[in-house]
Amino acid sequence: MQIALTELAALLGASSGVRNLTVRGVSINSRTVEAGQVFFAIRGPRFDGHSFVEQALARGGVAAVVEQGFFDSADQQLARGVRRRWGKKVVAVTGSAGKTTTKEMIAALLGTKLKVLKSLGNLNNDYGLPLALLQLEPSDEAAVVELAMSGPGEIARLARVAEPETGVVTNVAPVHLEFFDSLDGIAGAKRELIENLSPPRTAVLNFDDPQVRRFQEGFDGQVVTYGLEEGAAFRAIEVAAAVPVGWRLRLIGKAFDGEFYLPLPGRHNVMNALAALATASVFNIPEKDCREALARFANLPQRSEILTLSDQVTVVNDCYNSNPLAMERMLETLASWRAARRIVVAGEMLELGPTSPEWHRKVGRKAAESGVEWLLGVQGNAQCFLEGASEAGLPPEHLRFFPSAEAAAEFLAELVRPGDVVLVKGSRGVHLEKVVEVLKSLQKSEGRSLKPEV
Repeated sequence: MQIALTELAALLGASSGVRNLTVRGVSINSRTVEAGQVFFAIRGPRFDGHSFVEQALARGGVAAVVEQGFFDSADQQLARGVRRRWGKKVVAVTGSAGKTTTKEMIAALLGTKLKVLKSLGNLNNDYGLPLALLQLEPSDEAAVVELAMSGPGEIARLARVAEPETGVVTNVAPVHLEFFDSLDGIAGAKRELIENLSPPRTAVLNFDDPQVRRFQEGFDGQVVTYGLEEGAAFRAIEVAAAVPVGWRLRLIGKAFDGEFYLPLPGRHNVMNALAALATASVFNIPEKDCREALARFANLPQRSEILTLSDQVTVVNDCYNSNPLAMERMLETLASWRAARRIVVAGEMLELGPTSPEWHRKVGRKAAESGVEWLLGVQGNAQCFLEGASEAGLPPEHLRFFPSAEAAAEFLAELVRPGDVVLVKGSRGVHLEKVVEVLKSLQKSEGRSLKPEV
């Protein structure tokens, strides 16, 4: 981002006088402020940025936004102004699961023909989205961002900042039930994206999800549906597991009709790929370019990441976050792998509200039914994983609960042996990346490689 300080002040409605300087970026961390950046003094639960304004300016910051009580809207107001001044196409992705992977896939496909800005990682909330949009450059031809929420009204607010013309909804699932009374409430919150699209409006919707499919009702823009079921505008048929990993599928639709390869585990990633392909069609990206980009797609770390260790232990590292739908999908993926033993390290699924214990028991039953030999629950309600697995027949001696990731890692280090496949998945707050790091450090000499069944 490059903008005159006077123009930035005008966008914010700042009343203080400003000098004629050029702003070359923004920061909310006084320790990483660079020369030419503006520092926003954000007040967080542990620190108040106003205490670090002097430090930020000493590092080369040209100005600071310091008005107490104003920051919550100032950064969003600035981001909206920058987005409008830039004036090109924005794609926004939301959904209960698969948002980040779908966003990354869309950016990869559009990037074959356009210069694309994508939000880094999951910069998807009231603070992260503005930071993403403030990276826009005049040379960017499209932007792909992610919108998340923990309560009603948040996606509508974020959509009013990003002003996307194209909205992608991946699914509706029992996530954030701590803040909603029902699945219908979650669906209503996700629908806010479609209701707040800017002209010309295009909704890219998961046809296989009944809640999402209903978003077409009353929508007066273009609708592009995708899925595996008959009736989807972009439909995958002949979906088959590929060796050594991934999926082969044939896509039939208005714009594409051909075979594609996706190098990611998990059938759910086929749906993410379909969402990306449907979005690419809106931008008239040629089928050949989409096919090549999808075949070389690499996901972000900790999302369906496969690590084959030197001791022939295979780790499916999906520890970035978790919810019941995502957990069940990864258990289905694990069931398709040949292995000496299937071991699951399952961290607590947070923000499920009063129904949390039953959701954990349900996933535990699914683990037992999926052929898991060992189930390790980590933190809080993860104890209910074990209760559900026990009810479904997993032997008690193969069930363990640990209060922390460190304790689980210590036990797992002694448990794993050559030929095992280990799924590591839990909510971000459980910090299961610590388990993965311990597994990486193990060095064993014997074993055999693992391949998915086909």
